[in-house]
Amino acid sequence: MSHNGVALRAVTRSVVFLTAGALAVTALSGCSSEDKSSKPLAEQDIAPVARDQVADGGTLHWAVDTVPETLNTFQADADATTTTVAQAVLPSMYRLDANGRPQVDPAYLESAKVVETGPKQVVLYKLNQQAVWSDGREIGAADFAAQWRALSGKDSAYWTARNAGYERIEKIERGANDLEVRVTFAQPYADWRSLFSPLYPKDVMGTPDSFNDSARKKLKVTAGPFQVKKVDRKDDEITLVRNPRWWGHPAKLNEIVLRAVPRDKRATALAAGTIELAEVDPEALGRISLAARAGATSGASPVAGPGGRPAHRSGSNLEAADALRSWALAHGDDEEAADDELSARQKKRRALVAYEREQAALKGFEIRRSLEPAYTQLALNGASGPLADERVRRAVARALDRKALAGVVLSPLGLPAVPVGSHLALSGQDAYADNSGALGGQDAKEARALLADAGWVPGGPVEKEKKKGEKAAGTEGKKAARDSAGEDGEGDDGSYTVGEDDKGDGQDPKDHRGSGDGPRHLAQDGKQYANKLKQGGAPGAYAPKGTAAPADAAKKALAKDGKALALRFVLPSGPGSQTLRAVAGRISSMLEKVGIRTEISKVSDESYFKDHIASGQYDLALYSWPASAFPATDARPIFAKPVPAADGSLNVEQNYTRVGTDQVDQLFDQALGTLDAGKSRSLIRKADARIWAAAGSIPLYQRPQLTAVKKDVVNAGSFGFQTPVYEDMGFLKKGAKPSADPTGH
Repeated sequence: MSHNGVALRAVTRSVVFLTAGALAVTALSGCSSEDKSSKPLAEQDIAPVARDQVADGGTLHWAVDTVPETLNTFQADADATTTTVAQAVLPSMYRLDANGRPQVDPAYLESAKVVETGPKQVVLYKLNQQAVWSDGREIGAADFAAQWRALSGKDSAYWTARNAGYERIEKIERGANDLEVRVTFAQPYADWRSLFSPLYPKDVMGTPDSFNDSARKKLKVTAGPFQVKKVDRKDDEITLVRNPRWWGHPAKLNEIVLRAVPRDKRATALAAGTIELAEVDPEALGRISLAARAGATSGASPVAGPGGRPAHRSGSNLEAADALRSWALAHGDDEEAADDELSARQKKRRALVAYEREQAALKGFEIRRSLEPAYTQLALNGASGPLADERVRRAVARALDRKALAGVVLSPLGLPAVPVGSHLALSGQDAYADNSGALGGQDAKEARALLADAGWVPGGPVEKEKKKGEKAAGTEGKKAARDSAGEDGEGDDGSYTVGEDDKGDGQDPKDHRGSGDGPRHLAQDGKQYANKLKQGGAPGAYAPKGTAAPADAAKKALAKDGKALALRFVLPSGPGSQTLRAVAGRISSMLEKVGIRTEISKVSDESYFKDHIASGQYDLALYSWPASAFPATDARPIFAKPVPAADGSLNVEQNYTRVGTDQVDQLFDQALGTLDAGKSRSLIRKADARIWAAAGSIPLYQRPQLTAVKKDVVNAGSFGFQTPVYEDMGFLKKGAKPSADPTGH
């Protein structure tokens, strides 16, 4: 994003239908790919070298989005930087490998396994005997028990954002010795590996006051290769320093400074030397790539200036501008005009000099690129309006060329443009399988037939259209164009209807080109849900046999009950959202071809989730979800069927599309309750097929991960799935070359 969110665990991530109403057996069995392992679409890119080639010492300045409000990852306002700090300073029983699969972290854990399954599930943890907190106390059962009590949900005095998994624990005991911890579960829990990562000391978890307040601004007791030295909110940075009590491989860096830098300012900060590592957007990628090309051809051609024009060398002086002023005076221009011309020339010269200096500085950086463990989706609000009808949602999905949309974002970056085939995992993870066939691929004819079956007739009578700014069909609440910024009073920066005054030639609508990051915020619960999905199958995936698609459907607007079919497409307007707007433009063009008009409404970044996505004030929207190694636990709130709350409102958890089914919930519950890994994986894939069939959200592409890194920084960059190894990060030794065995210690 530059809406950047956090990993799911930080806050709370060819099958066909035989006929309408009947799902092919293979769709739910997952047998077409059940036993096949996938691979990540892109490897991590971190310039890996062996530890003996990393210099001892130094400070790495790392750009982050924020200095977080809390250092407690289990609180609601935890963010991505909270997670980064926790990874560097706290224990985790498991860490993710390059395939996004959990692996025992030997620094803390010798082993962990299920030692009993009946009458209760019991997991025995054997801790590393050297593992101690920074105050010298051994990590042990007391810490596990304190975290369980804080997160179990039984004591409302703890202000927790989530308790998933911890509420299933019955008791925690010391094992045969101080290094053993026995965890007994009240009911079977497949995702037990998700627990105690991170693990906070009992000093934090022991009382509500320490949990709620003490860990927000500082962490006095830690147990990682680094510890928190200072949280400086005035200068917007957090300083991490080596932990002198760390028992593992000592950290190569003396310090890591996490500095809050806005994404649109990061290229400038890199050039100024204030940071050495930063995730960047494609615009910054272009500036750094241009500097690299200029460096490769220096001496052979002039430095490229803004817009690609040759720039004069900074060694030039202002004699030309002075000569121009004299020439202007000699030819009758008044002195004031001549001075204005000189001033403009001087400003231009200063800009060119600054530009050349920036380009020279950026030559010392490179872009390391991979794919984020997160995907961008098209969300369809099924609460009311046209999209409450499953057939209309499926028509929208069948109109999309997902491969082309992935190509818009990823191909220019040299990354594989492969559409995401699962809501619950990404390629490389155990649970991944491409279940998109449960919905079907692009088929404009079928999309038109679905719309016709839903009663949307091309060229039908339409009531007098409301003035621009009033809500489109299917939009509840605030007016589409005027009130799109929500309660904060900030207006949007424009809206227009695709299919009304566009040419419909399939090109990107005006103002929707560009590039950048898309949103990944996790927002508060919304309150609207009105659609009850049919159960017992997936009716309407195809229109009833014999339903014809009108020949002129693409030429005339669709209408029903006197209303034109127009969907409000809400997008953030910030500088980091160019890519989302480009993708939205392509989607709008694809939908127009099957007769669906879209009204693009750009709103402020601040109100995008709070006032639109979470509250249900949209028809179509683009936002991203992070992947999880534990989808049965972490993805369930995203796809759970909304249920009435005690106060009469509807609890949607994180299901902002308001589309859910009892069957999906049951499959998640079954996956959580089995200790057979293969069976759990199969159930997750079945749930994903059902989610595809409901067409509440359409995964599009895995998000690009672009990291600008100073060339001598090693073992850092675009990490992909893998948990960073903070103790191995550092600067390459002078004269050293990358090792043939970068995994060596």
